[in-house]
Amino acid sequence: MSFWEAVAILVAGLGAGTINTIVGSGTLITFPTLLFFNLPPVVANVSNNIGLVAGGISGSWGYRHELTGRSRTLRRFMPLSLIGGLTGSLLLLKLPESAFKAIVPVLIIVALILVVFGPRMQRALAARRAPVASGPVTDQESPSESGESGWRGIVLLVGVFLSGVYGGYFGAAQGILMMGIFSALTTENLQRLNGFKNVLVTIVNFVAALIFVVFAFDKINWLAAALVGAGAFLGGIVGSRIGRRIPPAALRSVIIVVGLIAVVKMIWFA
Repeated sequence: MSFWEAVAILVAGLGAGTINTIVGSGTLITFPTLLFFNLPPVVANVSNNIGLVAGGISGSWGYRHELTGRSRTLRRFMPLSLIGGLTGSLLLLKLPESAFKAIVPVLIIVALILVVFGPRMQRALAARRAPVASGPVTDQESPSESGESGWRGIVLLVGVFLSGVYGGYFGAAQGILMMGIFSALTTENLQRLNGFKNVLVTIVNFVAALIFVVFAFDKINWLAAALVGAGAFLGGIVGSRIGRRIPPAALRSVIIVVGLIAVVKMIWFA
C-alpha cells in the first residue's frame, strides 16, 4: 500500500465516521474506497467493519447527553442488536463469496434509495408528531412517551434485531434503516433517536468485529482496518460536535455518488 493510498483510506475513514455519527451510511464511503484499492470484497467488508467500531465509540460518547434518562429503553434494544450483529456476521462467513458479490450491489442500491427518500419519509412522520418530535431534548420525558407499547413495541424490537442482522452482514445504511424504524414507531426526540442509533450500530459492528477476528482472521487487512479506525475515531468526534451544521443535501450527494461508483466497480470491474 502506497503512502497516498493510505492517506486516501484515512480520509475516507474520517468521512465515514463523521457521516455515521450524523446520519449513517459511512460504509458507502470506506467500502468503495477499499474496493478501489483492489481489496477483495469480503476482505474490504471485514476490515471496514473492524475499523468503523472506533468511530462508533467516539460518536456514541459525543451523544451521551441525548441519552440521559433513557438507559432503560436502551438496555431493551442492546441485546437485540448484539444477537442481530452476531447472526449477520455468521451469515457473511457461511455464505459463499459469490453470494456476497451478488447481494452487496443490491444492498447498496437499496441503501441509496433510502438515502434519497429517507428525509422525505422522516419529514412526513415528523409532521404527524410535530409537538413531540420538535420539542427540546429533556431528561424528564416519561417512559410512556416513547411509543413502544403494544404492537409498536413488538415491531420495534423485531426491527432493531433485523437491522442488526443487516448490519452484521454488510452495514451500509444500517443507521438510516434504524432511524427510519425508530421514527416510524416511537415518539422520542429525533436527536435522542440519533443517540440510540449510534450506540446500537456500534454494538452491531463490535460483535461482528469479534466474530471476524476469531473466525476470519485471514480475511482481515489490518493496515486498512487501522487506517479506517483512526479516521473514523476522529470522524466520530467531528460528527458529534459540528455534524448538525453540515447540509444534509451535501452529505447525501457524496453518499450517492460513491455508492454508485461501488456498484459499477463490483458489477463490471470485479
